[in-house]
Amino acid sequence: MTEDQRDEYTRATEALLLVAEEPLTPNLLAQLFEVSVEVAVQLCEDLREQIEGEGRGFVIQRVAGGYRFATHPDLSRYVERFALDGQSSRLSAAALETLAIIAYKQPVTRAQIAAIRGVNVEAVVRTLEHRGFIAVVDRDEGPGQASLYGTTPLFLERLGLDSLDNLAPLGEFVPGPHVAEALERGLQIDELEDLSIALDEAAGDDSDEVSAHHE
Repeated sequence: MTEDQRDEYTRATEALLLVAEEPLTPNLLAQLFEVSVEVAVQLCEDLREQIEGEGRGFVIQRVAGGYRFATHPDLSRYVERFALDGQSSRLSAAALETLAIIAYKQPVTRAQIAAIRGVNVEAVVRTLEHRGFIAVVDRDEGPGQASLYGTTPLFLERLGLDSLDNLAPLGEFVPGPHVAEALERGLQIDELEDLSIALDEAAGDDSDEVSAHHE
């Protein structure tokens, strides 16, 4: 590949990234340019380094197995103010909790999600499906063949992840053994205090009844 060809492919990559509605995959670029996937990846990586070196307000991000333009992370306060001010498009806490369960437990049925959350999740699942963050990926082999849900490429794109392997390990959010022990010990103390209060109240009621009989 000549230097002129490389320059043309680089400019073409930049133009395609600008108009692409989904992350631009190296496989598609390789087909368009009639080059190897490795060359397509290198073109994207070189363009990404070039843009980062220029200190622009945007970057090229690797997400969902492809590349896309994204705003620079250190400008997020301005972008959020522009995009979210007065908007009601943000997911509710219930939706975020359900989405997290699906992301880490997928494929998973609605019944399994409801068992974990302890509430009905029909409406929340429909909302997430409508927003394109989850989809039916399979059918359960058990009776009724319930729908099994999983996350979509749009989910990865919105979170800026290249694959599910990039999800933060659950261990980071689970308290250590000493914390769990302290919580359990605290609950036991609270239970003993509640039991003591209940016994005192019961004893007081008995004393009142005895006094009433003596009168």
